[in-house]
Amino acid sequence: MSFIGIYLLTLLAAIMLVTLLDSRGKGVVAVCGIVALSVISSVPAVNALMGQPLNQLFHGSFVTGPVQVAIDPLSAWFILVINFTMITSVLYGRRYMEAYHSRRSALSLHWVSFLLVHIGLIAVCAMRNSIAFLVAWELMALGSFLLVIFEGNKVTTIRSGINYLVQSHIGVALLTVAFVWVAAVTGTFDFSGIVQFATLQSPTACFGLMLLFFIGFAFKAGFVPFHTWLPHAHPAAPSHVSGMMSGVLIKIGIYGILRMIVLIGTNYLAVGYFILVISVVTGIYGVMLAIVQHNLKKLLAYHSVENIGIIGIGIGLGCIGMGYNCTPLAIVGFAGALLHVLNHSLFKSLLFYGAGNVYQATHTMDIEHFGGLIKRMPRTALLFLLGSLAICGLPPFNGFVSEFIIYSGLFSGINASFSNASILIFVFAMAGLALIGGLAIMCFTKAFGVVFLGEPRAKLHTEPAEFGFGRLLPMYMVGILIVVIGLFPQFFINAIVSVLGQMVGVSASAPILPASFGALSQIGWYMAWFILLVVAVYAVRSFFTRRLPESEGGTWGCGYVALTPKLQYTASSFVRTYRRLAKGILLINKQKTKVDGIFPSAASYSTEALDRVETDLIKSPLRMVRYLLGKFSFLQNGRLQNYILYGLLFVVLVLGLPFIVQAVRIFINYLNTL
Repeated sequence: MSFIGIYLLTLLAAIMLVTLLDSRGKGVVAVCGIVALSVISSVPAVNALMGQPLNQLFHGSFVTGPVQVAIDPLSAWFILVINFTMITSVLYGRRYMEAYHSRRSALSLHWVSFLLVHIGLIAVCAMRNSIAFLVAWELMALGSFLLVIFEGNKVTTIRSGINYLVQSHIGVALLTVAFVWVAAVTGTFDFSGIVQFATLQSPTACFGLMLLFFIGFAFKAGFVPFHTWLPHAHPAAPSHVSGMMSGVLIKIGIYGILRMIVLIGTNYLAVGYFILVISVVTGIYGVMLAIVQHNLKKLLAYHSVENIGIIGIGIGLGCIGMGYNCTPLAIVGFAGALLHVLNHSLFKSLLFYGAGNVYQATHTMDIEHFGGLIKRMPRTALLFLLGSLAICGLPPFNGFVSEFIIYSGLFSGINASFSNASILIFVFAMAGLALIGGLAIMCFTKAFGVVFLGEPRAKLHTEPAEFGFGRLLPMYMVGILIVVIGLFPQFFINAIVSVLGQMVGVSASAPILPASFGALSQIGWYMAWFILLVVAVYAVRSFFTRRLPESEGGTWGCGYVALTPKLQYTASSFVRTYRRLAKGILLINKQKTKVDGIFPSAASYSTEALDRVETDLIKSPLRMVRYLLGKFSFLQNGRLQNYILYGLLFVVLVLGLPFIVQAVRIFINYLNTL
């Protein structure tokens, strides 16, 4: 039996058991099912990276025709990233969902949807038939929609889920148009038809097809301005679902873009510059909005937009290198993008898991209510700090590796001096990437400092406490891999050699990696020795101070003895200067009460950061439509007689329509005879 048959049988068995067992058993079966499915699909993926791609042809149906299922190096890389994140997500989710054990039917639907999302993600990476691809895409979209609306008793959750579903289907519609265009030209729905299209059509038509595919996949990936579902779906979903969606679901949009770049294989310069510019805008816009968020998960959601922009910068560099036949630049660009796909899936899932711990310990996501959680949740705080350092691109963590590679690609592009325009674009991209990194450090300084340091800013309903090892295990797994990639990046760079060979059209056996990649290994070793030195100093200090008495006191208040939480920075005050500088781009809604008298009553002041793109492109047009439709509200007046009249008029119109059409034809013929 092929691995596909084993995979499907395992999936069916897991789904059946999930629906039959009790609440605790459902989580155990989901964990076992995801681990088994991941192992089964990882075997051909590893083989593909080692030069043994899978390629099978199935009969399909009378609709699809023969369906090709293939796992090449590009598919394999994404499958392995998907599998690891899905395993950590289900391990974390099993413990996270213990708070909902009384909702047995909802848990059944939740874990079945989780399993279906896994098969949808794997199938998208493996299908080479456009109809089968769209079916798998739809399965993934519907499954993730059901995961988002788990807490469907909340109006905001349902609204967020529908928002995600609608925008996801806009992307599906664009992908469908692109696939139908290819089929109309080539007569086939197989992916080989896309290659034929590129050889038959002009570069302008190929760029138009690539633009359709890019926008369709950009809705899933979260490029600006197609990102507006992310900040709503992530806060609404359970935290392990948010980690999965940010870690791998949005990356499937990146996979689609890379797949179409390989298949279309033409007009690389136009595609590269387009992706590079929109990616820089995406990264800057995402991190600028992240800084001013007060909801912790919404802050992390906008950082997903930011990191999609960083990945896109790498893709744009790779395409530009292909357009100029500069293989080293193409390799560096695609290598940075592929590694950042892995790195972002790790540190972003870790941050969402940490946010989930904070939420279930405090029952709020409002950053303004936190403070001092490091004393009550020290291990969660340490792991969240690890993810924060990694997402900021600081050594010795994994985010530094991929961003270093992308920076080196930008320097290579400037030194190559392809044209004056290209130099300006590369300088613009480098300045944008530097700005993204600086703003990310500012954002996570605020996030970690306000949430975990200082004193509590509000009285919580329950006393926060640290979770057990079972809850923290998947976070440790992710954290260890973050450090390993940062210290020993060469192993992971070597793992994508075959993928890079496929992307740039060079044999995987050839030494295609630039010599500059060796600097990363040296940096990793230097940082490893530095970490050993820090550990040794800490061990010596602990040895000599182990018998000294310990004392505990309040946070130092700059000599002020009457400590109060009001003396601390709030999340808003921390970024006030930045908010004033960026007010031309940001859209801030301020709410405050008027203060009168010498001894005023209680006053309040709050700010809410709005997404200008969402406000201008979605909310404003919808308000206009609602206003126009409101002009016809008199028709729905609650009078039964009027509704009966509407029905009679409709029947008369339908019955009389043929006569009206015939009368119009007779009148037109009469006019023609004059």
